[in-house]
Parts: sequence; structure tokens; C-alpha cells
Amino acid sequence: MTAPALRLSVLDQSPVSRGMGEDVAIRQTIEMARQCEALGYSRFWVSEHHGSETIVGSAPEILVAALAANTRRIRVGTAGVLLPHYSPLKVAEQFRVLEAIAPGRIDLGMGRAPGTEGRMAHALNPSGDDAVRHFPANVRDIVAWTSDAPLVEGHPFAALRVTPRTPGAPQVWLLGSSDYGAQVAAYLGLPFCFAAFINERGAEAALATHRQLYRPSERWPTPVATVCVFALAADTRDEARRLFATRARSRLNRDLGIRAPLAPPDEALAGAGPAELARADQLMAEAICGDGETCARRLGALAARLGIDEVVVLTHAYAIEDRKRSFQLLAQHCGLAAG
Repeated sequence: MTAPALRLSVLDQSPVSRGMGEDVAIRQTIEMARQCEALGYSRFWVSEHHGSETIVGSAPEILVAALAANTRRIRVGTAGVLLPHYSPLKVAEQFRVLEAIAPGRIDLGMGRAPGTEGRMAHALNPSGDDAVRHFPANVRDIVAWTSDAPLVEGHPFAALRVTPRTPGAPQVWLLGSSDYGAQVAAYLGLPFCFAAFINERGAEAALATHRQLYRPSERWPTPVATVCVFALAADTRDEARRLFATRARSRLNRDLGIRAPLAPPDEALAGAGPAELARADQLMAEAICGDGETCARRLGALAARLGIDEVVVLTHAYAIEDRKRSFQLLAQHCGLAAG
């Protein structure tokens, strides 16, 4: 028995497994996008992180171009560009180019987090001290520059011509793990994605805030929102639990400030003490993890509870074959239409 149809999308962070070259992780992201398109997923997003040995997608705007060139139907985009590091005009130009490459398939997701530690953030944008404070205005300008809408009255750059001109425009999303992103998205009339894989308990409040404060925009007259959750499906619950040890170790390491490559599942929790094992059990209980039917049922229940019709899934596993199998099982049990 399959769960009711649900639109599924993917966030891929280009994770690195122990013994793998970081360049391989980037190529695997392209491989995963092709598979997810064939399975019927709606979107394939890539993230931005810097200075990490765990996840190495540091230039999502370049990776999106490769994804667009290697797919034909699925929407591809970012989740997201870390806007405080960059000029809003340059981001708009990059995504206008992407829209020209793959018309009607580009998503521009943005966030205000640094995605790295302080020194790296400063190296990325040495003069960016006020970038976080200007985040809402910078998003507003990017929306205008990517859609040929006018900038606000009196804007110093109002006379600039942004190229290339395209018939359509990227879909702009805001991403966040708190109410702040929901508030900015609502004020600007933009879609919002809540990072539930970071903040497991904040999705309901953030999406409610987005709906309650929403100001209709021309492109989005009603609020559009989704959540991104960690999900790992396997052929059996026991196998899923075994594979999840890799994710558990990665989260335990992150809590200690360690950004190491993903460990093999049979080694990931070896030598862990009672406190770490208890935390690993908690992480698994909060994640969507199990056989395909169980995961699909939990995804459907989550979507129903939050009042959404699309969920974005993030999946880390040591072996790419296990990630591929997880996406296959989720697609099968959520009723996706293979393309």
C-alpha cells in the first residue's frame, strides 16, 4: 500500500565520505540530480558551505549550471546562496544567466547565514559587516533585478540595465531555520522553505508566521511554503537504522565543532559512550528514517500537519548506492511519476 501522492524535492549538500576525493562529491551531486529527475522529483537544490570537510558545495551558482546542463525537466537551484557574502547585483546577473541556460527551471533560494566560521566569512566578504542588516533590502533588489521590476523609488542604481534579459525569471525563495526568514519572506511576498533538518521543532510556528504576515505579491498572490527534512529510507527498518549511524556521527561531530568526512555506518558509533548513543537515538527518532512505506507515511503526515503539498528531503549516507536506494524507495512509496 502506498501513501497519497506528495510532491518531493531534494536538497543535496555534496557530502564527502571518508576516503573519497572532494571532487568526487561534486560529480556525485550531478549524478544524483539525473537520478532524481528520472524518479519524478520536482526540484533539486544544492547548498552553500565553506571550509567544511563534510559538505563541499561551496559555489552553488556554478553547480546549478552543471545541473541544468545535465537535466531536462527537473527544477534546479540553490538552498541557498548565502547572500551576506555577495553583491546583490552580481547574484541577480548570475541567476539571469542560469535562467537563460534553463528557462523556467531555475530556483534562487537565499539565506542570511554565514555557512562557515568567522574568519572564512570575513575572507569571503571583508567589507560585509552590515550585510546581515541589509539582508531584506538586498533580497528586495534581487527580486527586482531578476524580474525586470522597478527598484524602489530613489534607489541609487535604478538606471542600471541588468543582463541578460530573459522572457521569464527565476523563482526566488527565502530559506531559514527561524521565524526571521519567514517574516522577511512574508513581507516581500516570497515563497519560504524552513530548514527542519537544522531546527526540528520550529517548522509549524515559522510556517504559521509566514501565512499570518503574508503580503501578496504579483507573482505569488497566496503564500507558498515547504520544509526541508532529513529522510533516509532503506529496504528494512534495521538497515535504515544501521545506515543512520553515519548521519548520527556527523551530527555529534558538528556539535563538537568537528567537520569530518562521513564515517562508514559500521564504524560511526564504535566507541561511543552512553550519552552519545542516547543522542544518536534521539536524532534517529526525530529524523524520517525507516523502510520506504514508513518514511512515505511520515512525510505525508508531516505535509498534512503543516498544510503543504511539497517536502524537500536531505539524505546523507556513506555510500552513494544507499542514497540512491533511499530516493528510489521514497519516490515509489510517495507515488512519484517517473519521467
